[in-house]
Amino acid sequence: MNDFSPESPVARARDLAPLIAAEAGAIERSRRLTQPVLEELHAARLFRMLYPRAVGGDEIEPAAYIDAVGELARADGSVGWCVSIANSIGLFAPYLEREAARTVFGPSRATCAWGPPNECRGVAVPGGYRVTGRWDFASGCRHSSWMGAHGTVVEPDGSLRLNQLGRPTVLTWLFPAERAQLLDNWDPIGLRGTASESYMVEDLFVPEEFTGTREDPTLRREPGPLYAFPQQTLYSVGIAAVALGIARGMLEAFIELALRKTRAAPGDWPTMR
Repeated sequence: MNDFSPESPVARARDLAPLIAAEAGAIERSRRLTQPVLEELHAARLFRMLYPRAVGGDEIEPAAYIDAVGELARADGSVGWCVSIANSIGLFAPYLEREAARTVFGPSRATCAWGPPNECRGVAVPGGYRVTGRWDFASGCRHSSWMGAHGTVVEPDGSLRLNQLGRPTVLTWLFPAERAQLLDNWDPIGLRGTASESYMVEDLFVPEEFTGTREDPTLRREPGPLYAFPQQTLYSVGIAAVALGIARGMLEAFIELALRKTRAAPGDWPTMR
């Protein structure tokens, strides 16, 4: 059983439910998390659950993380999703040099957003990389302090950089959020508040220390047991927690509606003609 004491992340997430529910309409209309919700999420450290302690994170156990995300999604799916994605991206911190990790994830209001890898590439240059491309689905990009992008690397001689398996290396580049051009193209039916927009950079120089790859677990610089979990596993359970939280909220709303509805009298039933 998880810790539900007042200082636990699960209890903190549950305490925010009334505020989140009250802001849900504004989140949906504005297609991003509202400032009151962001302030309380930061104050409750719910963006920092999976960040390493070395950068000021809480490095909590996965079970408590799942329950906390579920409580947020129960109040509003977009909030649970954004918190899950931000924490999942924090799992990249162990693959950065310590000082770079502190720069990106250390500030108390730090969050990072990125989209999945695609065919985009970065060109290796002295001291770093020149990156050009477009990526999609950067959940939380409207409130993030840093952003990232993934792609393969073109060496100075024009060849692709290969990993230890002889396949093209997939590198991650991190850069301040203001260096990306957001495309404001997120307008779906559901989860509108996640601001999962597309973004672009053009010939952006990213220093070597703000890059890394998750392809080789031996490159991890953090020894904690949390980071021994496969990253895709922790990412997946966070998304599952969002889905379960939304389903729980929907079930509770249905029960509440069913209990207060009045059954129609037989004479009020529609007739078939």
